[in-house]
Amino acid sequence: MTTGLIHVYTGTGKGKTTAAVGLCNRAIGHGLKTCYVSFNKNPEKYGYNEIQSLQKLGVDVYHFAKGHPHLTPTIDTDFICKETKEGLKKVREIIKSKNPDLLVLDEIIISVRDEFIEESELIQFINEKPEKLELVLTGRGASPELLKLAHYVSEINCIAHPYNNGIKSRKGVEF
Repeated sequence: MTTGLIHVYTGTGKGKTTAAVGLCNRAIGHGLKTCYVSFNKNPEKYGYNEIQSLQKLGVDVYHFAKGHPHLTPTIDTDFICKETKEGLKKVREIIKSKNPDLLVLDEIIISVRDEFIEESELIQFINEKPEKLELVLTGRGASPELLKLAHYVSEINCIAHPYNNGIKSRKGVEF
């Protein structure tokens, strides 16, 4: 690839991370160097087996700002803000040292939506990315400004979900 494009997976529905993981698998199948980075997720607590499968395939996987006040009310918001900003700095270093072809920033849009980082910081990151880097951003609540920067936009919305009928999350489907 000579020109890396920008993807946004947003909306209220289930499947944004799954779509990003699927793209990682496709890239790996074509021999592209792939890097997956999550924000506001806690893999030690919740597992996220689809992300573990990426590691088994040789994808570089990183987690920053582990957790979210919505899921864990005891998490200090100031700590998450600091971790998110530091995580974005480390991602810049990862880009320089690993030179990936595809980079996923999973839930980074949540970090903007919930004001853990300023939108201007993410926009600056996007504008400074290497030209050939394919960049994927996921999370609910993408702003019009982020959508304008994207070449691909997928809005995944919830029409129906079993949770609304009292069915709990199921292993291998929701997690």
